[in-house]
Amino acid sequence: MNSAATDPMDGFDTTIHAPNRLRICALLDTAGEAEFALVQRQLDVSASVLSKHVTVLMEAGYVEQRKAVRDTRQRVWLRLTRQGRDAYQAHLAALRAIVGP
Repeated sequence: MNSAATDPMDGFDTTIHAPNRLRICALLDTAGEAEFALVQRQLDVSASVLSKHVTVLMEAGYVEQRKAVRDTRQRVWLRLTRQGRDAYQAHLAALRAIVGP
């Protein structure tokens, strides 16, 4: 029997696995930080849909937001936390283990 440390499902994260949340994590992992509106355009979803997914990721401790005024408007930037980056990388490793080489 496999030990828990070698079970590919250990890193599988149902919070991240939802398609839009997986795409958010992938974008933020690559970009480092991205403005909410850019993430919304990249995912081609409404602001409310993105907001709901970001809230789930924030509640899990995976994403944080930074608010600042830019061009006289308040903007929101999103980024993965260290915990979020680690969880995302573990989830990718689990997916790779599940689907094989």
